[in-house]
Amino acid sequence: MAGAERIALVTGAGSGVGRAASLSLLGGGWTVVLAGRRAEALTETATLAGDGAGRAVCVASDVSDPASVAKLFETIRARCGRLDLLFNNAGGNVPSTNFGEMTWEQWRRVVAVNLDGAFLVANAAFRMMRDQRPQGGRIINNGSISAHVPRPGSAAYTATKHAMTGLTRAISLDGRAFDIACGQIDIGNAATPMTARMAGGVPQADGTMKPEPTMDVGHVGEMVLTMANLPLDANVQFVTIMATKMPFVGRG
Repeated sequence: MAGAERIALVTGAGSGVGRAASLSLLGGGWTVVLAGRRAEALTETATLAGDGAGRAVCVASDVSDPASVAKLFETIRARCGRLDLLFNNAGGNVPSTNFGEMTWEQWRRVVAVNLDGAFLVANAAFRMMRDQRPQGGRIINNGSISAHVPRPGSAAYTATKHAMTGLTRAISLDGRAFDIACGQIDIGNAATPMTARMAGGVPQADGTMKPEPTMDVGHVGEMVLTMANLPLDANVQFVTIMATKMPFVGRG
């Protein structure tokens, strides 16, 4: 693909990690399909790209809706002709809830986006990469350090992120025959609207509430770009990027 236009899809591109990754990819010369539920937020992401805004394609979509995902990929096929990269990023959560109090509705709200949505988008991307010529592409799944260890009161989120690791391994294995690489980025405490509450304290394993350090979300975007720019015969299978002093590595 040297010298050719490179096409990426980023889900959840309207804010946070998705916006940071989109801006890094646009800054790196990629054409980026920005997907998310809020059209105005996608437009804002594109505008922030400055000179790269002309290579942004905004498509309002809901990853938890199969019909919406199908329409998203119809648009990619019609507008771009192929897909070289998926950053499978869209996700959500519910307020911290002890497992005994978690409701079916809360469980389904998280699973519908974080796991069902991740499957729907990755599955459609896999088929497109398999069937296009030249064949192949790369899928990067957004895991989270919750793919390794939970926070208190996060059963649904933690379960979906552990599941993401299994999905990454399965896609990576099944993609070999079609030159499709799949890796996972596990992020800890990137400064986004979702993590703003950390400054005021978040639940710890010992039952206390403590503020936690965060890092610039732009570093996550840079890591996604690094993974994206690798040739398809090389892959970052798993990488963890986190605030250096956050309470993750030690015992709690």
